Amino acid sequence: MTKHQKRLSVPKSWPVERKTETFTVKADSGPHGEDGVPLIILLRDVLGYVQSRKEARYALDQGNVLVNGDENVAEDRPIGMFDIVAFTEREEYYRVFPDEGGRLALTEIDGDAAGSKLGKIEDKTKVAGDRTQLNLHDGQNLLLEDASEYDAGDSIVISNDDSEVVAHFPYEEGSLVTAVRGAHAGEIGEITEIQVTPGSGSNNVVVELLDGDDTFETVEEYVVVIDENFVGDADASETPSGEDREDGGDDE
Repeated sequence: MTKHQKRLSVPKSWPVERKTETFTVKADSGPHGEDGVPLIILLRDVLGYVQSRKEARYALDQGNVLVNGDENVAEDRPIGMFDIVAFTEREEYYRVFPDEGGRLALTEIDGDAAGSKLGKIEDKTKVAGDRTQLNLHDGQNLLLEDASEYDAGDSIVISNDDSEVVAHFPYEEGSLVTAVRGAHAGEIGEITEIQVTPGSGSNNVVVELLDGDDTFETVEEYVVVIDENFVGDADASETPSGEDREDGGDDE
């Protein structure tokens, strides 16, 4: 199986320049499905911390690069929305956050915020032992004895150490959300209306932007509930995207 991916066919969320080279790195199987960006792309094309796959492997072997608190990661491990990437030796911490157009960007955060990550509940099901399984947007599943307060569309914050739920943000009118797909990806605002569509069609949401001067409408699958701390993150400095860098090849 090839280890390369044609740049022209990568998902729109990948922060890579599509016309400078023919190929880029192919993501391994794992979280985030086909939208997951290989870790090496963030290390090489976005941050410029390594120049090759060999250098990336060496850096990861030192145990100074953590993804959601885990240091046992490979260079092609898929990275996606709301993951936490920490560089402990540099004391740098980033949250993967959707930028304008849906392109993933690294938003710098404080070290205190790097101990947990946000997850959107995609579904919840009853399993054996009368427990409930919460299925999150990145493929992670949580088993809870009592999940009556959680619903699909809600967001939860999970500790990286023990996968315990440390915060819960319901999906409802008045909730703060960010659009992660569609024409309004990267925009943040408050839900003013949830329009329920009869039948199997998607519900729509109307979101008022934070400045209060405009609104937008999108399908509810395209929004994720966040809290006010994310607003500060979005205003903080962000790394350049792959399009802003001219290096970044595709070989070993």
